[in-house]
Amino acid sequence: MREWSVSSVNPNPLPLVFEQKRGRVKPPRHLADLTADERTAVAEALGEPAFRVKQVANHYYARLERDPANMTDLPAASRDRIVAELLPTLLNPVRTMEADKGATVKSLWKLFDGALVESVLMRYTDRATICVSSQAGCGMACPFCATGQGGLERNMSCAEIVDQVQDAAGKMTRGEIAGGPGRLSNVVFMGMGEPMANYKAVIGAVRRMVAPAPDGLGMSARNITVSTVGLVPRMKQLADEGIPVTLALSLHAPDDELRNELVPINTRWSVHEAVEAAWEYAQKTKRRVSIEYAMIKDINDQAWRADLLGDVLQSYGDWGWVHVNLIPLNPTPGSMWTASRPEDEREFVRRLIAKGIPTTVRDTRGSDIDGACGQLAAVEG
Repeated sequence: MREWSVSSVNPNPLPLVFEQKRGRVKPPRHLADLTADERTAVAEALGEPAFRVKQVANHYYARLERDPANMTDLPAASRDRIVAELLPTLLNPVRTMEADKGATVKSLWKLFDGALVESVLMRYTDRATICVSSQAGCGMACPFCATGQGGLERNMSCAEIVDQVQDAAGKMTRGEIAGGPGRLSNVVFMGMGEPMANYKAVIGAVRRMVAPAPDGLGMSARNITVSTVGLVPRMKQLADEGIPVTLALSLHAPDDELRNELVPINTRWSVHEAVEAAWEYAQKTKRRVSIEYAMIKDINDQAWRADLLGDVLQSYGDWGWVHVNLIPLNPTPGSMWTASRPEDEREFVRRLIAKGIPTTVRDTRGSDIDGACGQLAAVEG
């Protein structure tokens, strides 16, 4: 029995590649999975007063601490047992690679069941961003994406997602990233997986990130970006959550004919439906939406497609609801897909700006450390 498939969002069946491979075995229970009532119940089961759980939560979220030896406000006799019950190890490091003189750190993690996921911590002059995974693998089957070629292993738990952020925040605070001690400011759900296909866990993780300590990491929702390839019902649901995160729509083509090939879910929800849902999100939240567009040589980077993209976005109004983020493709070994020529990229930008669409080209990080999502996992697995 499978825990999730895209057909749970829409009753029409999808190919097997969209379904997850692993069963329903759950990760160990973790503090970040627990509601306030569940925390109380766990404390009772441990035979401890409820404030003990709050103490552990303060260490985890506020002090970014995991080592029970440093939690000296807990009774020495039961400290290890309490922490083991509330903060089991969820992410086991397999491999870490650095680029940009240590300012970019890519981590490969092994989960409790052997599934592999990746996260990337990127430090810039004005911010530090963690790119997190929300699924082990991905069921969206986009042919130019390393993760999509392996299919979906399973959804990650809320705590497995949060733990990637807490780990990165701790490394920044302790000065383990080049540049000395600092603060993690941004989170982007652009690692392995389709966040909207693991909606409950992703929203739970976002709520933990924005809640003040000791209930969460106290981050700004405006500095959290949730991406999607266009699961329209979930985009509409996100607009009603009351959490002002940034929505990023991975479009990659402005016409259905090409997008059906590049983003197979487009056969269910078309370019028009996905863009309209993004526009509705901007209308409801007053948050500018980001359109992600991987620039692929001779595939989707023609000048006429830039014009068409501009026309599609402009048709919803010119009040600044959208921003296009062009992404030079980070090719995977042996792939037929490669990055656009610089001159084609420049012309694409010029044409979008000429139509009044704010456009930037993403700063490429980690190209020398298997930077594309899924590359490390594919090599290790």
